[in-house]
Amino acid sequence: MNLSSLLVAGCCVGITTAHAAVVDGHFPLKPVRLIVPQGAGGQNDIQARLIAQKISDAFGQPVVVDNRPGAAGAIGFEISVKAPADGYTLLLGSISTLAVLPSMPNKPNYDVLKDFAPVTLISTSPYVLVVHPSVQAQSVKELVALARARPGTLTYASSGTGSGLHLATELFKSKAGIDMVHVPYRGSGPATIELVAGQVLVMFNNILPAVPQIKAGRLRAIAVTTAKRSAAMPELPTIAESGYAGYEASSWQGIVTIAGTPQPVMRRLHAEIVKALQSPEAKSQIGGQGSEIVANTPREFSGFIQEELDKWSKVIKTAAIRAD
Repeated sequence: MNLSSLLVAGCCVGITTAHAAVVDGHFPLKPVRLIVPQGAGGQNDIQARLIAQKISDAFGQPVVVDNRPGAAGAIGFEISVKAPADGYTLLLGSISTLAVLPSMPNKPNYDVLKDFAPVTLISTSPYVLVVHPSVQAQSVKELVALARARPGTLTYASSGTGSGLHLATELFKSKAGIDMVHVPYRGSGPATIELVAGQVLVMFNNILPAVPQIKAGRLRAIAVTTAKRSAAMPELPTIAESGYAGYEASSWQGIVTIAGTPQPVMRRLHAEIVKALQSPEAKSQIGGQGSEIVANTPREFSGFIQEELDKWSKVIKTAAIRAD
């Protein structure tokens, strides 16, 4: 059974207390927990706190952000698997927790397709391909030519083995037919510092931390990874238009809850989260991070997750990647 079917089946559970409560217009009756499987202060946490505040106001109940970092986000998801399917446990998911980790040979202790019900995709944002200024490449074509001339000598940084940044680079290597050496770090911050210092030469980075370094001339931007050019850096071409048709990778975040949550609860959660994402504050804060707000339906988000699982599982298998 695919994720879309599971979503429909999970939402059509028999009458429960939560189901009756929402029919009576009284959901939620107590605080809601929003688990963020990363530490406080990062992009995911900022988005979660904005949504939590907005839907808390709408619900008339606190929505408590619960940061549970560790194991590339797996810990936050693993602790929620046994939570009741009543709408009171939400999770901030991402490419890492909903697509990459579940595609690894050493899978986490949760099943995206069975344990969780998608609510909505919050946003997507591009990665930007950057190089140290010492690298003699001004374009994707020149970078590929350099890598082919020096196979196995160009080093590239990532925020960790199996991270979105790592897989975006492996997909590029596969498309371009080049060999570069992976140097993983514990997060994109340390990786960016080492790239600026010239300890590594190439990186697919998140756009927000990369922009100040690009503007200061400490890094050179080559291209973005999304299908369309980024509004944050419209002068940069995409990798697809640089000669590698079909290449696309992005960072993304979305809200899921526990599989089996009654459909009326799902509808209420979806409606209020989408309303929060359409607010001026969300457009300013999330858009200001270089992201594009999506706010799609549970079925659309379900299909998106399935596509991402299919795509990245192939990359992981080809590159023989295992999570740390």
